This record gives sequence, C-alpha cells and structure tokens, in this order.
Amino acid sequence: MSTTVSDFTTDVWERVDSLEVPRFAELFAEDGTLVFGNGEAMVGPAQIQAGVEGFFTTIKALHHTVKNEWQSGDTTVIELDVAYDRLDGKTVSIPVVSIWDRGPDGLFTDYRVFFDLAPVYA
Repeated sequence: MSTTVSDFTTDVWERVDSLEVPRFAELFAEDGTLVFGNGEAMVGPAQIQAGVEGFFTTIKALHHTVKNEWQSGDTTVIELDVAYDRLDGKTVSIPVVSIWDRGPDGLFTDYRVFFDLAPVYA
C-alpha cells in the first residue's frame, strides 16, 4: 500500500530517526505537550527533549515507516510501523499511531503516541 506523506511528516520522522532530539523538540510550542501511551504529559521543548533523550538511552535506533496519513484542519493522524533496534542487537517492529495538532505557527501544540512497547523490552 502506498500513501502520500506530507513534507512535514517526512521531516518529523527524519528528525526522530536521526536521534537528533533537539531538532525534534524545536518543533513544539512553548506549552506544547507530548504524551506516550498512558504516560504523563511532557510540556514544552526542554521537558520533551529530556524525556525523549531518556527514552533513547533504552534503544539503539529506530525507523518509522508511514502506512497512512490523514489530515483534518490542524490535526494529523499517522499510522506507522516502527522498527526498534534493541540494545541486545535484535530488531522488533510494532504498529504505532501518532496524532498531533499544530498551532498557527506550525509548531506542535499536542502530540500523542499510541503503541504497546512491551515487545521492544521483552
């Protein structure tokens, strides 16, 4: 299945997959939030950068493959497969859905990631 992926979405995943967390964090508004699953919201670029950097210490690498992208107004929904290279050398792929809202300046105001990370740490 092929899908049209926006330039912005491609840029987001390139930033994340490069593990360049400051480049990812700069996409958030000062009061923008990032929530992984049922975790606590991280608020603002500094807290988001610290949280994502912490998560990245638990994996070697990751790669996002977009399956579908839908947009409605300022909201984007992305269906992905994400391959995680674990610290033990194994690779695990899991399905992920990301939903984000962007403000008039194009920065994330709300970003949510829905996944089951259990296979990554099994």
